[in-house]
Amino acid sequence: MLKNDLAKRLKTRYPMIQAPMAGGITTPELVAAVSNAGGLGMIGAGYLTAAQTKEQIREIKQLTGNLFGINFFVPGGFEAANEKITAANDILNRIRKQLKVEAKAEIEVPDLHRVQNQFLAQVQVAVEEKVPVCSFTFGIPSGEVIERLKQNGILLIGTATTVDEAVEAEQAGMDMVVAQGSEAGGHRGNFLKDHEESMIGLMSLVPQVADNVRIPVIAAGGIMDGRGLAAALCLGAKGVQMGTAFLACKESGAHQAHKEAVLHAKEDELVLTRSFSGKWARGVKNAFISEMKPHEALFPDYPVQNALTQDIRKAAGKQNNREFMSLWSGQSPRLAKHQTAKALIDHVIKEAEETMGKMSQSL
Repeated sequence: MLKNDLAKRLKTRYPMIQAPMAGGITTPELVAAVSNAGGLGMIGAGYLTAAQTKEQIREIKQLTGNLFGINFFVPGGFEAANEKITAANDILNRIRKQLKVEAKAEIEVPDLHRVQNQFLAQVQVAVEEKVPVCSFTFGIPSGEVIERLKQNGILLIGTATTVDEAVEAEQAGMDMVVAQGSEAGGHRGNFLKDHEESMIGLMSLVPQVADNVRIPVIAAGGIMDGRGLAAALCLGAKGVQMGTAFLACKESGAHQAHKEAVLHAKEDELVLTRSFSGKWARGVKNAFISEMKPHEALFPDYPVQNALTQDIRKAAGKQNNREFMSLWSGQSPRLAKHQTAKALIDHVIKEAEETMGKMSQSL
């Protein structure tokens, strides 16, 4: 029942994509397990170097003969005013003191030219390694990049938080688009307008996007089970992309404290913050978010703020201190389960088919 056109185009058994969560969550083991179980596993390459990207791709090829994809962060301009960075660093030194981390005196600011070159080097790796699917977050790559990937037969997936972003993705040459609802965990994928104008719930977003683009729409945001998949299909999506559900899986590389935080969180504990990275993202509320809330509007943009908090997040992880970690999660944590990726996929598909069967009987 669920072997639809999207699954055929992705060459997967099911119309399910594992969200590409950067920062070590999408391990080769997780990506391969998803692809082996009938979904599309995705590498979250946002923070990887080109060399690390190539290494992960080759590891996954050893673990699965099925197709998998990779996600890249599209570089954009960012503000890097020295006085703003210094002020943010002074505030963060209070947190470093609590964690017994040495105060950061010298501040290394990310260089846009270097970030762009890193992105292009990763794209080159995807071409050389013949990765069949590439998705993009935080914007749309240049026409040159899109043309190069298409010439090499690579399927392209954009990310949109509004109808206008989805339309722009289609016009730029994306083959599919992920409609990211406001329920989604982690970073917002908006790129045309500020986050407030882009906070559209998935139930409103999907049918409007589906009515305004011709390319397949993939629903993302708060989907954790077969009911969510069935609902997304009813709204006009051709498939789903799920992040938090896979984050809680055994093969996930998320810190154990992160997994536990998600597994025990309630829906009203999920908040938006830009204190960790300078870009709005949804996660489990903790001491860092609470303490930084009065200051977050003053913090520099991504990726500058992300670089400033890197040592804090790393120290918190080593100390197993969830109060100062970025605990990204979507708005349906009560539905999260600690299980294998295969068990999750099998359950989602079984429940979706049962749900759609009941719906057809009741009509």
